[in-house]
Amino acid sequence: MAFPTNRLRRLRKTESLRQLFQETRPVASDFILPLFVKEGTKSPEAISSMPGVNRHSLTSLVREASSAFSLGIPGVILFGLPRSKDPKATEAYNKNGIIQKAIRILKKELPGLVVITDVCACEYTSHGHCGILDKREVANDPTLTLLAKIALSHAQAGADMVAPSDMMDGRVGAIRKALDNRGLKDTLILSYAAKFSSSFYGPFREAADSTPSFGDRKTYQMPASNSREALREIEMDIEEGADLVMVKPALTALDIITRAKVRFSLPVWAYHVSGEYSMIKAAGRLGWLDGDKAMGESLLAIKRAGADRVITYWAKEAVKFFK
Repeated sequence: MAFPTNRLRRLRKTESLRQLFQETRPVASDFILPLFVKEGTKSPEAISSMPGVNRHSLTSLVREASSAFSLGIPGVILFGLPRSKDPKATEAYNKNGIIQKAIRILKKELPGLVVITDVCACEYTSHGHCGILDKREVANDPTLTLLAKIALSHAQAGADMVAPSDMMDGRVGAIRKALDNRGLKDTLILSYAAKFSSSFYGPFREAADSTPSFGDRKTYQMPASNSREALREIEMDIEEGADLVMVKPALTALDIITRAKVRFSLPVWAYHVSGEYSMIKAAGRLGWLDGDKAMGESLLAIKRAGADRVITYWAKEAVKFFK
């Protein structure tokens, strides 16, 4: 039956009715908060291109993570800025490196918090690329050894979950083997399985001081045009032992989130990335739109597309917004 028997506006007549028929209802446990921690800093440092986001000291990191956890946010994902860098990213797997120290202190102070760590080399290499260079090319297979060492050091420090973001072929299998061989079978792997090459990563590169010193990352991150290739990437990572997968960026890959959710039985997460966050913040500050409402709509779209969890810099605000 059609109009006039069916009138869908009946479902929208009042605020109470709209709430009653709300199909997508985000809650605190839907969000994961990304946090930057910097070696040597004694107080939070504001990130100019990401209003409201800071590089933290170990002390302020605990304070921010505790604040998020008290709101019901179940976990954080950590990104480290080391004191020094070199071509082989040796600080990335230093047992006393900044991320390793951050993991230990968070697990001590907030044992119930899920601690996830980004596993990549770009923040630790002097050249800013995500792996070991062979001349001016990122060498895939030597990088696998490096990534396994990084992930192992994070797991040994107490990380609940390691998240390789480099997009090397075979990295999930290499990490799973390294963890299992050292008795760390319970450490989860969250794979950045479909990570597209994107202009929306710009503010993050300032935040993490990870801009490549030459070239770009198009030989290892995915072209934005390819959806079938994205599903192949996800499938390969699942076969290699990923416990859950991520799509990044979120807003420009909503179709991939949906297709992955339908096709695969594993949890599908999405990363609401720095540029997606910052552009809304900027427009809100200029008065061009209501920043909070626009951010809320963005997160609703990501959840509606099928994401089980959303990594977002707006996690704490989102909990309050959706109450």
